[in-house]
Amino acid sequence: MSPTVHEMRNAIRAATGRFEREFKASFTKEELQAICEALEVDVDEARRPSTTRMRRLVRAQVGVAESLEAADDSTFRKADLQAISDAVGASPES
Repeated sequence: MSPTVHEMRNAIRAATGRFEREFKASFTKEELQAICEALEVDVDEARRPSTTRMRRLVRAQVGVAESLEAADDSTFRKADLQAISDAVGASPES
């Protein structure tokens, strides 16, 4: 059986040094920053980037989108989470 979206998010959280959540929740701004750091994504340090920009940066970095301009800025879907999980070395338990 494949892991749930919640399990995948928690595996990504754990792989990036964040704590797992008991309830279902999308990534916080701090968690997105941790993912960006783990992927070595160049985030503008002069100001705090928006969550939508960080989602686009992550999608472009893991190959879900061809470029930053082509990347979707909505919350991550299961296929996105799988690509992110692979890129950060997360291992969701099924």
